[in-house]
Amino acid sequence: MENKSESKSIILAFSILLGLFLLGFFIFKGLKTFSDKDRVVTVKGLAEMNMTATSAIIDLNFSNSGDNLQDIIKKTENKKTAIITYLTSIGYDKNDITINNTGVTDRQEYYETQWQNNQQVQVKIDRYTILQSLTVQSKDVKTTEDKTAQIKMDLVNKDLTSNLSTDYSFPDLNSIKPQLIAESTKNARIAGEQFANDSQAKLGKIKTASQGQITIAGKYYYDEETSEKPKEPFIQKARVVSTIVFFLE
Repeated sequence: MENKSESKSIILAFSILLGLFLLGFFIFKGLKTFSDKDRVVTVKGLAEMNMTATSAIIDLNFSNSGDNLQDIIKKTENKKTAIITYLTSIGYDKNDITINNTGVTDRQEYYETQWQNNQQVQVKIDRYTILQSLTVQSKDVKTTEDKTAQIKMDLVNKDLTSNLSTDYSFPDLNSIKPQLIAESTKNARIAGEQFANDSQAKLGKIKTASQGQITIAGKYYYDEETSEKPKEPFIQKARVVSTIVFFLE
């Protein structure tokens, strides 16, 4: 009878010890997991990408003014026709040229006050002003600037002086956004792994991540933090910085 009681006592004691061991083990694991949640590293990932324009246009406009509306209209039409003739002669198709609406300004006052010889005087001004603009589609974005400069000079020599400017269309940011984010995340992980190695830890999963605003740098846009601003007007650089918090294991 005593042997059976001793056996039961030993089994009970062993069970209690095993239970205490398992309890301590799970408590340890829980505390370790809880403490690991506080071990994080915050890093930034930079991604930059050049975007080449998909199309370009040349904006051309000129104006005529005077007091006789019919004479101004005729003068404007003649100049417009001469410019279109010149553009087609250098290789532009008529389908590439868009004639925009003509703007007419009719001033009610024929005089305006100006300062001359330290006194105000009434100076007569033209009653009517007609503004005409044309849009020329450029097929080769890389040569648009050079062609625009040549066109401007040729028009001056032909007494068809006009104001010219260029404009470019770039890919939609949404089309390159996934690639930018993937690249910035990759670069952030590389930085995080370096921090982890230095602290003799292992980089874990992402805790939180935030994508910075996509900025544009180029001839018409400038981001001071961009590594290098493109000098060609038909190229822009998209830039994004993502902030990511990784767990450290």
